This record gives sequence, structure tokens and C-alpha cells, in this order.
Amino acid sequence: MGKRNLSEEDIKARYITPAITNAGWDINKQVRLEYAFTAGRIILRGNITARGKKKRADYVLFYKNNFPLAVIEAKDNNHSVGSGLQQAIDYAKALDISYVYASNGDAFVEQNLITGEVKELRLEEFPSPEELYQRYLVDKNINEAEEKVLLEPYYYVPNYKTPRYYQRVAINRTVDAVAKGQERVLLVSATGTGKTFMTFQMIYRLWKSGLKKRILFLADRNVLVDQTISGDFKPFSGKMTKVKNKDLDSSYEIYLALYQQLTGDDGEETFRQFQPNFFDLIVIDECHRGSAKEESAWRKVLDYFSSATHIGCTATPIETKEASSQTYFGEPIYEYSLKEGINDGFLAPYKVIRIGLDRDLEGYRPEAGKVDKHGYEIEDREYNLKDYERSLVIDDRTRVIASKITEFLKKTGRFSKTIVFCVDVEHAERMRQALINENKDLYAENDKYIMRITGDNDEGKAQLEYFIDEESDYPVIAVTSKLMTTGVDAKMCKLIVLENNINSMTEFKQIIGRGTRLLEEYGKTYFTIMDFRNSSRLFADPAFDGRPEVVIDLDGNDPVDEPTPPTDGGEEGAGEEDAGNGGVKEGNGEYETGGTPPFNEEGEDKPRKYYIGDVTVRVLSERVQYVDKDGKLITESLTDYTKKNIIEQYARLDDFLKTWTEAEKKQAIIDELQDSGVLLDAVREELGKTELDDFDLICHLAYDKPPLTKKERAENVKKRNYLYKYSDVAQQVIEALLDKYANDGIKEIEDTKILQLKEFAKIGSPMKIVKAFGGKAAYLKAVKELENEIYSA
Repeated sequence: MGKRNLSEEDIKARYITPAITNAGWDINKQVRLEYAFTAGRIILRGNITARGKKKRADYVLFYKNNFPLAVIEAKDNNHSVGSGLQQAIDYAKALDISYVYASNGDAFVEQNLITGEVKELRLEEFPSPEELYQRYLVDKNINEAEEKVLLEPYYYVPNYKTPRYYQRVAINRTVDAVAKGQERVLLVSATGTGKTFMTFQMIYRLWKSGLKKRILFLADRNVLVDQTISGDFKPFSGKMTKVKNKDLDSSYEIYLALYQQLTGDDGEETFRQFQPNFFDLIVIDECHRGSAKEESAWRKVLDYFSSATHIGCTATPIETKEASSQTYFGEPIYEYSLKEGINDGFLAPYKVIRIGLDRDLEGYRPEAGKVDKHGYEIEDREYNLKDYERSLVIDDRTRVIASKITEFLKKTGRFSKTIVFCVDVEHAERMRQALINENKDLYAENDKYIMRITGDNDEGKAQLEYFIDEESDYPVIAVTSKLMTTGVDAKMCKLIVLENNINSMTEFKQIIGRGTRLLEEYGKTYFTIMDFRNSSRLFADPAFDGRPEVVIDLDGNDPVDEPTPPTDGGEEGAGEEDAGNGGVKEGNGEYETGGTPPFNEEGEDKPRKYYIGDVTVRVLSERVQYVDKDGKLITESLTDYTKKNIIEQYARLDDFLKTWTEAEKKQAIIDELQDSGVLLDAVREELGKTELDDFDLICHLAYDKPPLTKKERAENVKKRNYLYKYSDVAQQVIEALLDKYANDGIKEIEDTKILQLKEFAKIGSPMKIVKAFGGKAAYLKAVKELENEIYSA
């Protein structure tokens, strides 16, 4: 058989793999075949999810574990030698690999992505591991000291987790930058992508190599430090300490601390107990908050230990006139966005339910002389979403929102972990009470079904770890204001309710991040955002999944347009970037337990909030949106979206019918449509057309053809006496296949494993059945003919 008749797999097995192993690459330890580096995007339609295709490189060559050097893309011999080069380059850029090869079995084309050089190599000229590694050291200008750190292995014990591709890139780039002497490093990675694990591996390699001996990990919340110590940093046990009670023991090597404990509440600046050069490395968690502000107490800690290398980690770098991550740390060494995480299948996709209430969309103006529940005359003006819960409270609005949340949970699962974000602590308490009234049955069974988890409430804060724990059933609904916007690793959160005004993109990203974690083994494959405040408009902002611009102060001589006042850290987003004494604050002053509302500080004749109990509120609009593969929210109906995507691939019915008839396996067409976001099961469920198979559903939806049910198609085949062309045993098999199709669809009969099922075991063993058709090839041909017969009318 000539080379051009060989499949791609044959070319790899006969020519490419031998060339690699002959060059000295260990096939078991250094060569990864069909290397899948993404998980496959989770496609969400309705309440149905499915996985898209994984990205796979034909070969990835590793010099050491977690140190890949080359990507090879193979093609069959009908392609040119360099045909796969561009595809290999795309993979190499994602994997941060410097040397790229393509081959069709005749030779290799090599591209050096560091120098840009392209050349052709004979099969026997493929470089050895040592040759390619030495070239890498020269191309990257790596000296002996840097090489020692470069080769320091990751921490690993049997059954310990291995880094995903983007984690490996982030770790390697950071370690390499520090080894080269970079003093300030910024790493940006979306919430839920494992920043603490990445941080651990960075610290471990820098510490183990001896480059950094004393290390400080800084966070601004106790829960973050405690999760880190008991979780990803556990291997440091014995070498690690948490700074407590301002007792600074200098005998450890790894220190974890809260900014607040080092700065002190009374200005005593506890950190000065250490010498300024005590730490070699400081890692700042959630560095978008206080450490980004030049005047903050947190920055004093970093300035004091300025001789140490500083690594900042965040999901949301902040750029305002008051605070700048990039000005302090420099350009990010690596960025991995929410959009990338969702497209790669490592983060959960979301759908958005936007609910418009009449008083929100139309506004509310009190009639002249109207008084609130407490007898205060309401100021005569137009009130809207910005005012509700801040200066005006409408009781029925709270009730309607609690009712809609409960209605959704009753449809989708009443034990789905839910976070409701409110304007302030007082609003959160009233929302908790309204939710109890809507869920009295479950609250009576367990009073922790609904909990207010806010900074002023010790009972609620005590339940936070149980809310986070995927094994714990309670609490189910957590009502909060600012406390849970960030740093809370609630993997099982399936519903996020936005009932607060969000003008800060940083806060918005952090809130959305509470739902992005995947936990498929517990049934968490997506999450829902229920938006009552039009906050989801921020998804359309280019800054949502991009890098914020650095804010530059101009001097008096520079021309400047009137700037829009920055919203990050302003009143609407206050709390998250409020860094003066250590971070997030709950506005306790706005929470009041008695019957009289708190007064405005200007005088007792005007309350801080008006409370109205006699105004009704109703739902005016409700729409569902899905995130598509481009990261945009789509608002089309499920059927319209499906039709559009099918027609994009098959413009005319004839195009589809030709592809369907010629397909080796019909399921391949369904899989291809699924990758473009078409989930036929979701459409079938929405339309109630469970009796239709994929073929008829496609023809009906996209081309308006009258459908036949699976049973009708099977009966038509039998009526045409098609079965009688086969002998006794083969005829029984074809009839059983038709019955299987009528019940379960075409996918089932395409798989030869079907012959192992009990209905076929009655006819004979798989070997006997195949023999009745004259062999496996003849059996597969008979199945293909049967499929065409099924769809012939």
C-alpha cells in the first residue's frame, strides 16, 4: 500500500513516532500522544448541558514533567509537509511552547517561535531532547542560576493533582520571571481557576530551589488564610505558620497573615517587628483591593518589605485614579480570563434571567403629602432603582423578588445553593424574612435553610463554612450584602441573585465568580444569574473580559476632557476596594432592628429611608439569555437559535440530506452541531417532541418539513418488506435493530456494542450474529443500508 493511501494514524505509527523515538525521546515519559489540554466547553441550552470537543495536539514533547518543549501536528500524506504548522502554532501559543513541528510522514517542518526561523528537516534529523533543551537555554538566554530554578520540579505525591495547561503556564512564567530578577509580578486568572494551587506551586519551586527562603502570603480575610492552610498549602506543614495575636515567630519559613494583623488597628504597625529584609518573597492574594492603593495601610506593609519580590494574584486587576494594580506590579505576566475558562470547559457557563418589575422600569413618585409606615412625609420626587433600599423601601417589591426566587428554585431544585446579594445589611435581613415567608415548609424543617451571612452577624458567619462545603445540605440560601462578594469558594452555588446596584466592574466580576466553579460529580455543570437591577448590562462592557486601561494622571499643562468619575471604590461599590483598615466593610450603621428607622445625620425630621407598605409591585418582563462561544449573551429563543446554527452549517435541505446520507456515522453530524451550540435534546424537551429523532427534529426546525416519529419510520421499513431480503438470523437482527431505533434513536444502532444487549443475546452471540451477515464488514454495511432505508422517506 502506497504512502498516500495510509491514514493519518498509520503515518504517525509508521513514520513520525519512530522518528521521535529514534531521536532519543522516551515514548512513555516524554511523549504525550493525542494530548488533550482542554476539557471541552460545556454547552448549555434550557436546563440541558453537553460537552464540546477537547482541544488535542497530536504530540507534545516534554523535557521534564511540566516542562514541554515541542508540539507536533501530523497530517496524512495527501497533505504537504507543513500543512499542520499553523494549527500546531495555535496549540503551542496556548501551551506556551517554543518549538513547533508539522509532518506528513515525508519530513518535518520546524518553526522556532522564539526566533521565528522556519526550516525543513529530514525524518532522521529530528532533534534529541538534550539538543532541543540546550537550544532553548540559548534562545531564552538562561544562565546557570536561572536554569537551577527552571528545572526545580513541581510538588507531587501519588494521587496529588497535576496542573492544567494554563496553571502550568502561569506557574512557569512566574517562576522564570522571578529567577531572572523581576521584582514585581502580576498574575491575572479568573475566579475558580485555582489561583491558590498555582500560588502554592510557585512558592514551592522558588523555596525548594533555594532562590527564596522566607516567604509571606498576604490575604485580607481569615477565611482565605484558613482555606489556604488546610487546603493547597498543606504540604508546607511544619515549615508554615499563621501570624496570630501579633506574635511574630521568626523560626518559620512560610508565613501566612492578614494585612490587618500586620498593620494593627491602632497604628502600632506590628510588621516592624521584622527587619525590612526578613522576607525574600511576598505573595499578595486578591491584590486588586487595598494593596493597589498608594495611600492604604496595606501598602505600608509592602513598602516596608520593598526589597522582597512581590507577586500579586487577582481575578480582577483594578485601574482607577485611586488604585492601580498594573502601575504597582507592571503588565500581567499571564492572563487567563473567564471567557477562556468557559470555552476550555474548566469553568461553568451561565444563563441570565433578567426580571423587570413595574416600579423599577416605570419609577415611583409618591402622591402629594404621602407618608410612609412610620408617619414621615415622603420627599416628592421620582424614585428609581438607584433609590430602592437606599432611600426608599417598598415592602411588596421585596415580597415579589422573594417569590420569583422561590418560584425558580421550585422549578429547578429547592436545595440548589443560592446567594442573594442585597444593597446593605438591613436589606439583607428583610430579604431573609421575605424568603422565609415564601419557604415556610422547608424553613420549619430546618431553620438554617435560609441564613443572613453578613459581617455584623456572628450566627450567619458561623454558617459560612457549611454553605461552602459541598457535602453540607444547609444553609441553602445565603442572603448577604458585601461579605460574600469575594474569596468565598462556594463550588456548589447554582443561583446568584443580583438585588444590589453594581457600578464597579471589579465587584461585578467578583460576584459572578461565586458561581463559576464546576463540580460535575455533584451535578453542578452551570449556574444561573437572576438579575433584578439590570446589573447584567455589564456583561456587554468590553472591560468585563478584558484588561482595564491604566489611569494616567496628567499635569496641568496637558489637555484633558472632563472625565467620568470612577465608580470603583465609590459609594455604589463601597466595601470591596475600601482598604483603609483591611478591606470589605458591612455598613452596620444602616442596619436597624427596632420599629423606627434610623435618622439622617442632618436632622431628625428626615429618616435615612422611607418605608412603604401600601404600594403593589408586579413583574412586567422576564427573559432568559445564554452565554455563547464568543462570550456574549444571546437572547434568541432556543428554537430560533437552533435553526440559525443548523442553517449556518447546512444552508439548504439538500446539503443536509446529502451529508446525512453519506455520513459513516450519523452521530458525527449531531456531535458537530453540538460543538456549535446546538443541543437537540434541549429543543426536544422545550417543544415536547420526544417521539422525534434528531433527523426529523432538524428537518422540521430548520427546513419546515413535516416530521415522522421514530416508530412511524420503523413501521414504514417493515411495511416495505425490507426485512425479507435477509436470511433467518440476519432478519431477526435487523428487526431487533429497528425496534431499538424506534425506542432509542439512531445513535444506539450505530454502536456494535448493541449486540451485547439481552434482546440480541436471545438471537445469538455477537460472533454468531456477525457471521450470519458474512463478517463484520458485511454487518456494518447492512446497518448503514438499514439507516438509509429508515430515512428514505
